[in-house]
Amino acid sequence: MKSHLLNESTWKEIEKAKIKVALLPWGATEAHNYHLPYGTDTMLSERVASNAAELANRDGAGAIVLPSIAYGVNSGQIEVKLCMNINPSTQMAILSDILFVLESHNIDKLIIVNGHGGNAFQPIIRELSLEYPDTIMCSVNWWKICNENDFFEQPGDHAGELETSCMQAIAPTLVSPLNVAGKGKERLMKIRGFRERWAWTPRRWVYISEDTGVGDPAASTPEKGEKFLECCTKKLAEFIKEFSKVKSEEGLYEQE
Repeated sequence: MKSHLLNESTWKEIEKAKIKVALLPWGATEAHNYHLPYGTDTMLSERVASNAAELANRDGAGAIVLPSIAYGVNSGQIEVKLCMNINPSTQMAILSDILFVLESHNIDKLIIVNGHGGNAFQPIIRELSLEYPDTIMCSVNWWKICNENDFFEQPGDHAGELETSCMQAIAPTLVSPLNVAGKGKERLMKIRGFRERWAWTPRRWVYISEDTGVGDPAASTPEKGEKFLECCTKKLAEFIKEFSKVKSEEGLYEQE
């Protein structure tokens, strides 16, 4: 394959390419404090997916990166202007249509490279696996691939040091000076179960953060972002190579 990106490939290239696995970057469109763009989640998932696929293809992985989905589940941010929300049921419908196309062209492995914490693909994959039993699907939260605490003082949950550093690394012109950023202070929930995170309810963003951030971005640097992205990219590339070699779902398990 001359290109690992479907958006930049020609029909002739794709027609003769031996594609073994598709990657689908899935982000969101939402406010990220005062200093990061609404497209942060999508841009970061695209970059990690693209770099990992390119690296994996050097060893014959046959990976193709599909056009990204820039809309995520943002029901908890509906009050924040132009934070775009699609429902999980909509995500399932979109994914089902994509799987139909992949199956029609004998591509039976799909990796969703997720860039948004509000997206939860496990139940969707469980349901669609019954509709497409011959396709092996998985999702990867790219920012969880490597240990964030090895790279950042205070990684943060949203628009903090981790995301800011990574955006400084890949799109510095889209990052406003850090002196305009809010502190990303989070108002914690009163009930102990929610604070300890063994009970869950959606967070209503207007109640937990004044600036839409959760995590202080003050210590962010592009160098930290580059190192973290490199770590995540290399590990994802190794995963793609292993995943591309699996012939069936049974092949995911060790043999006795």
